[in-house]
Amino acid sequence: MASDLSQIAQLLDATLDPVKHKKAETALKQEEKKPQFSLQLLKIVATDTLENKTRLSGALCFKNFIRHNYVDEEGNYKIPIDEVNTIKQELIGLMIACPSTIQVQLGEAISIIADSDFWVRWDTLVPDLVSRLSPNNFKINNGVLEVAHSIFIRWRPLFRSDGLYTEINHVLNTFAVPFLNLLSATDQQIEAHANDKVALKNYFDTLSLIIKVFYDLSCQDMPPQFESNLQHISTLLHKYLTYENPLLATDDDSEASIVETVKADICEVLQLYVTKFDDDFGRYAQVFINSAWNLLSAIGPETKYDNLVSKALQFLTAIAGSTTHSAAFNNENVLSQVVEKVVLPNVALRESDIELFEDEPIEYIRRDLEGSDTDSRRRAATDFLRQLQGRFEQLVTSVAGRYINHYLEQGKTNWKDKDTAISLFLSIAAKGSVTASHGVKTVNPLVNVVDFFQQHVANDLLSDAGIEPISKVDAIKYLYTFRSQLTKEQWQAAFQPLIQNMGSSNYVVYTYAAICVERLLFLADDSGNRIFGRADIEPFAKDLLDHLFKLVEKENSPAKMQENEFLMRCIMRVLIVMNTGIDGFVDMVLDHLVGITNIIKSNPSNPRFYYYHFEAVGAVVNYGSSSGTSKLEERLWQPFNLVINEEVNEFVPYVLQIFAKLLELNPSGALPNHYQALLPPLIIPTLWDTRGNSHALTRLLSAIIPRATGPIVAENQVQPILGIFQNLLRGKKTEQNAYDLLESIVLSFDKTVLEPYFKEILNLLFTKLQGNPSDSYKLRFVRFYHLVSAKVETGLGADFFVSQVDQIQDKLFVQIYLTIILPTSEQLVRPIDRKLAVVSFAKTMGDSAAFAQRYQKGWAFTCEAMLKMLVNVPKVTSGVGDDVVNEADVDDIGFGMGYTALNTCRKLIRDDFAEIQDINLWVRQYLLDANTRHNGAIASYMDRLSPEARGAMMTYLG
Repeated sequence: MASDLSQIAQLLDATLDPVKHKKAETALKQEEKKPQFSLQLLKIVATDTLENKTRLSGALCFKNFIRHNYVDEEGNYKIPIDEVNTIKQELIGLMIACPSTIQVQLGEAISIIADSDFWVRWDTLVPDLVSRLSPNNFKINNGVLEVAHSIFIRWRPLFRSDGLYTEINHVLNTFAVPFLNLLSATDQQIEAHANDKVALKNYFDTLSLIIKVFYDLSCQDMPPQFESNLQHISTLLHKYLTYENPLLATDDDSEASIVETVKADICEVLQLYVTKFDDDFGRYAQVFINSAWNLLSAIGPETKYDNLVSKALQFLTAIAGSTTHSAAFNNENVLSQVVEKVVLPNVALRESDIELFEDEPIEYIRRDLEGSDTDSRRRAATDFLRQLQGRFEQLVTSVAGRYINHYLEQGKTNWKDKDTAISLFLSIAAKGSVTASHGVKTVNPLVNVVDFFQQHVANDLLSDAGIEPISKVDAIKYLYTFRSQLTKEQWQAAFQPLIQNMGSSNYVVYTYAAICVERLLFLADDSGNRIFGRADIEPFAKDLLDHLFKLVEKENSPAKMQENEFLMRCIMRVLIVMNTGIDGFVDMVLDHLVGITNIIKSNPSNPRFYYYHFEAVGAVVNYGSSSGTSKLEERLWQPFNLVINEEVNEFVPYVLQIFAKLLELNPSGALPNHYQALLPPLIIPTLWDTRGNSHALTRLLSAIIPRATGPIVAENQVQPILGIFQNLLRGKKTEQNAYDLLESIVLSFDKTVLEPYFKEILNLLFTKLQGNPSDSYKLRFVRFYHLVSAKVETGLGADFFVSQVDQIQDKLFVQIYLTIILPTSEQLVRPIDRKLAVVSFAKTMGDSAAFAQRYQKGWAFTCEAMLKMLVNVPKVTSGVGDDVVNEADVDDIGFGMGYTALNTCRKLIRDDFAEIQDINLWVRQYLLDANTRHNGAIASYMDRLSPEARGAMMTYLG
């Protein structure tokens, strides 16, 4: 039954209220299941009598609904086709008519739909867009261009493929010419309205979108329609790169005007064209080089120009990287001009930088760190100089060296000049990019980075009297940047002063010190050994951790407490490096970590912070449980159980992993009482609906099952658990989880419990095998077969498997064994899986009645498959002693989008036959014993083998 609009609108409003939002979101989840829900949301968005916040909330809800409910993993529609068609008919017109804040949300929804449907299932979209374009209606054009950009931007990061080029050509055939006409028409409208501020601003908005779409359409290859109009396009781009109109200027020093935005967009296009299409575009480049140069020489230091300066510098960096265009810079006078007019003004500290340092320290740090995602002037100027240095090393080093010496001299009385000198030195000393793991890996051979540090920088690190906080930060950042260049001895001298700077009262100084300590503790040599290990920090680790925790806990509001992820990352790293050395102060660490969890769970706002926080908890679980896990279970149960009960969705996957790890560390014995209370909610299907939970829930349930087989059978919970397995098996992304759970079931329950369900389990597995299974699915199926086949002593084994398959269909086993099990076994890669396959094959040869009698050829094939595996003996190493934990690169793991694995809680590889150390020896012993058990029968099967295989088998049965 569909609901009425006012009810949904009220729920959307309630989601904006911090008190009511949980309840409202739950109610909306129920509404989602009713027919036409997506269309009801679109009606709300379209109703202009409703408040804007309600319409915006409706657009956001629509986008999220589409993200999760539009298509399944195979690309099949999850909503009725008539609903799909209505959405496609209404969405474009609605988006064009909406205010811009709502347009953004609907644009993202269109992009999600396009991901699955464009262009084959939505071939009317581009003609629809083109039909709406107008020579002078900016509102409609901006809407059309927003839609186009939200779809075409997806091409930018993709690798070229036939499918991609077919799609782009489909678009260009219809869109390119009207698009170029719109560019000319917009240029005419800008001319015609040069004195009308409002209209001018709107047409410039159109121009900005046109240039973004121009980039999208060119990102893979230059469209032929652009190539034949390149002169006209270049003329227009140049006109707007140099355009001035005081009507559009902004008074605010920090707010960029639309003109600056358009110029920055143009610089991005220029960078693309110089890099990818220089053969065609090169002849037009010189005029742009001169204009970009003039622009950079004349522009002020205000922050509103930062993006434009960065993009213009990136364009010049592309020019410096091109063999044809860079030659112009190979001249001492030109390079002096480059350093003086472009590099120095952009690496020098500005008032706005100092204000940021004092007023928003965490923002200053994020912008300043190499590899942050904001384009800063300083980084862009540095990259430009480095690119030139890569071409003309000697010349650039000597020209920049003169300026460095000049500013060092000035710096004796003015700390800002010294800061400029150090920044300039960093620009020419580092070669290549600064890596997150090692800092600078190679340095300019014409300078000495250690000497420079000792002469000009070290004093700022060591002394406190009269040193500016920014100078302290410069000293720490210098160490951070060149951390790979210092020897262990040099580091030992610098380490203590670095730790002392953590005691600074200045936020940026103590945070930078923590960042540098953390990266130093992460640093390893070429063979993977840590430069600074446990012995180096053991004497003061406890005090250091205590101090770091106090810095985190200085503020007790949830948002402030989790603001500084760098401190938590340092805590995590100290715990990892200390390893089992944390045993003596586990209670202190847990007090802090539990306290932090209890505060930040009410408002999880910084995914990086809480990722490092749970890695730190994982380290305590991993290394602080030498006297058993029961104490840790006691301490963590209550706060973590609250996280689950209060549905703190951001934390749940982490908490589940930690619970699972605690159980895996102690796999035998009865299940502790708390965990027994977890079991009933764990098997409620709704908990598994949240996308990020299934990995962690599977792992926890798989860890609970072996320790709770009695209660599970007594409470009739086997069937619901198998229901979860069935659901996991359906999805491509969760089929591996299905096998994890299934293996735990097969290893834990008695044959009598399994037998009633086994035929149905196989039916589900075979159905998926008949489809178009992935290679990873086939490998898991084969591993599962070997697990069952190898567990002869528990009543399973190959004969049990065969008898169950026979119940489904006569002779089906032969087909599966020959076409899937034997050929796929050869593809098993992990030593642990290959070892399992050898054990399974040997037990089949030694004890299977079916293979002895019915499948005599199969016995020979099995023997040959086993011999092949034994040529390259699978050696299984234990997972012990691997203490180098490379945590996920947090910027790459799509936070908030689901599951992030905790490395400190990694699941150890399970060896089901750990007692077998020498597999060759074991096979020999097993087959000899089997031969004796069966009165010499095994030796009599040898004549089924080829002469070659018979010879090889003699070493086992000889």
